[in-house]
Amino acid sequence: MLPIRDGFRRSQVAIAALFCFLGFQYVTWVSRLPWIKDELDLTATELGLLLMACGAGAAASFPLVAHLMKAMGAKRLAFASAGALLLFLPAFAAAPNYPAALAVVAVDGVAVGCLNVAMNAQGAALERIHERTAMAKMHATFSAGSLAAALLASLVQTATREPAAHFAVAAVLLVAMLAVARTGLPADDGFRAPEKERRRRRLPSRVTLWMGCAMAFGTVTEGAMNDWSTLYLEDVAEAAPEVAPLGIAVVSVMMVAARLFADGWRTRWGDGPVVGFGSALAGTGLAVAVLAGGVVPALLGFACVGLGVAAVTPCVYVAAAREGPDALSLVASMGTTGLLGGPAVIGFVAGAAGLAWGMGAVAGCALLVSLCTTRIRWPALSNA
Repeated sequence: MLPIRDGFRRSQVAIAALFCFLGFQYVTWVSRLPWIKDELDLTATELGLLLMACGAGAAASFPLVAHLMKAMGAKRLAFASAGALLLFLPAFAAAPNYPAALAVVAVDGVAVGCLNVAMNAQGAALERIHERTAMAKMHATFSAGSLAAALLASLVQTATREPAAHFAVAAVLLVAMLAVARTGLPADDGFRAPEKERRRRRLPSRVTLWMGCAMAFGTVTEGAMNDWSTLYLEDVAEAAPEVAPLGIAVVSVMMVAARLFADGWRTRWGDGPVVGFGSALAGTGLAVAVLAGGVVPALLGFACVGLGVAAVTPCVYVAAAREGPDALSLVASMGTTGLLGGPAVIGFVAGAAGLAWGMGAVAGCALLVSLCTTRIRWPALSNA
C-alpha cells in the first residue's frame, strides 16, 4: 500500500481500519450462530441469551474501560482489545458446551466495549487535533466491515459449514486491518491520565447524563428498526413475504449513505443542528408512516429513520470524548444498554398494545434524542 503523506488522511484511514475491524469481527462470529446452535443443541431462547451475553459484557465493561483508558491511553487499549477479539474466534469455535460458550462470548463483549470506546476516542482525538470532521465516515466503515464479513461468510459456507477455514481467512483479514491501523493512529490522544488522576472518581455531570440519554435513545431507535421492521411490514403493513426484509435494507442503505455525507453536514451546520434535525426527521417520519399505514409509507418512514439517526452516535461520541474518558465510557455503556435492551422493551410494548404502538414508541425515542440535543455542549469544527 502506498504511504499516505497527509497526516490527517493517514490517521483517518488508520482509525477507520479499527472501525472496520470491529464490524467485521462481530458479523464473522454471529454468522456462525446456526452452526453453534446445532453443535451445542441450543434452543432459540438459549441462542438469544448467548447474544445477550455479548451485549451484557460490553455494557458491564464501563468501570474497567474507564480505568484502562486512563492507564493505557486509547491507542494501546485499542490494540490490546483488538488482540483479544482475534483470540475470541478460535475460542468460540472450540467451546465444548453452552456455559463455556456463554463465558467466551461475555469476555468478547468486554473486549468489544473496550475497543468501541478506544476507537471512538481516537476518532475524537483526530477531530480535535486537526479541527476537521471525520467521525461519521468512520462509523460508515463499521457498516462496511459488517457487510464484508457477511459476504465472506456466505462465500465460505458454500464450500464448508465448519468454522475453522472461515475463521482462518477472517483472522488473516483482521490482522491486515490491524496492520493498516498501526500506520497512523494518533500517538498522544489526550486520554492517558497521571496515577493520581486515575484513582479519582467523579460523579457524571448533568451534561454527560444528557449525552448518555441521547445515545441510549438513539441506539434504541437503531436497534429496534433492525429487529422489528421486517415483522412490522409483514404483520401490520401486510407486505408480501419477499418485500418484508426490505425494511432493514432501506434503513441500512440510508444510514451508510448518510454517514458518508454527514461530516460535510457537521462542518456546514454543526453537530447539534445535524443531530437535532435528523432525529426529529426520524421520529416525525416514522410516526407519520405508522399513522398512514401501508407498505410504501412504512418504507419511506424507515428511510427517514436511517437518514435521521445516522449522525447521532458519531456526534455524541465526539461530544462525550471532550468531557474525558469517564464520560466517554459511560456514554458508550448507555448506548450499548439501549442497543441491547431497547428492542426487548419495544417487544413488550408490541405485545401489550400491538406492533403499531411499538413502532410509535420507536418514533418517540427518536424525538427524545432531539430533545436531549438542546442540553449538550457541541464542539465547533471546520475544514471538512
